[in-house]
Amino acid sequence: MKFLYSLDWNVLIFVPIFLALYLAYLFRMGQIGRYISTSWGVITFKLLLRAAYIGLIFIAILGPSFGETKKEIQSVGKDIMIAVDLSRSMDAMDIQPSRLQKTKFELKRIADAFGGDRIGLVIFSSSAYMQCPLTYDGSALNLFIETLSTDLVPNSGTDFGPPLRMSLDKLMEDSEPGTGTRSKIILLISDGEDFGDNTSEIANEIQTNGISLYTLGVGTEEGARVPTPRGFLVDKQGQFVISKLMPGDLKSLAQNSGGEYYEISGARNDVSRLINTIASIEGEVRDVRQVDTESNKYIYFLGLALALIALDMMLNLKAVRV
Repeated sequence: MKFLYSLDWNVLIFVPIFLALYLAYLFRMGQIGRYISTSWGVITFKLLLRAAYIGLIFIAILGPSFGETKKEIQSVGKDIMIAVDLSRSMDAMDIQPSRLQKTKFELKRIADAFGGDRIGLVIFSSSAYMQCPLTYDGSALNLFIETLSTDLVPNSGTDFGPPLRMSLDKLMEDSEPGTGTRSKIILLISDGEDFGDNTSEIANEIQTNGISLYTLGVGTEEGARVPTPRGFLVDKQGQFVISKLMPGDLKSLAQNSGGEYYEISGARNDVSRLINTIASIEGEVRDVRQVDTESNKYIYFLGLALALIALDMMLNLKAVRV
């Protein structure tokens, strides 16, 4: 027999004290019974009956378990690759505190929502780089999210093709045995237009492989200036560059691949809806195992204790006569 809870030092001290007091009580009742001619057997039966159900209640509290049963455990999950645009415009502050800081906050929400799934992180501007491979480790993923910065990638325009290609390849290469593609998801996060040439081709390949593709636009239509270490970004004429959310390419990409477009703007935050959509996608069984389990059998001891209590109440055995 095994117990769910162990005895701590408080209980170990209490038990001998209780036994000592109980034996003293038993001895005292025997003396009283001898003086008033009450049978010692009557007193002993009553006290042993009460000791029995108190002991049974104590055992039930400890959570006894015995016997082994087989239980089937299934590991079910999804693979999610997130591609984050780190072009300089993501530092614009039309979304407070900035587009990138808001994105990092929402990425942590997404990571927390899918803690049982594998999540990977790709960063990009004109080129793509693997920031975090597919992992179950939520702490490591949050650490990678926290370090996201526009200084991590060269800034020479935005191209959706490389991050989509990298995400697709990693999802196909890192597939666990027995998994298909219906539980694989790509999320592309950006604020701007796509200046790539082969995005549509890669999007079609993603759709052909049955992978879900969603896009998330970050920014406002009014836009904001782009901070730089020396002030704000200016164009060739010396005018401040105003970066605005350009959702057209993101919407087209989602629609053409059978996905959906979401947005974080001044009066709109679709991240909760995005999380619900991804959560509604059924995960795939990755592993099935038979494990030995032991169930808590406290109910048997508690039931027997209640029966003895009922018996104690029904038996009107007088130990003391007044």
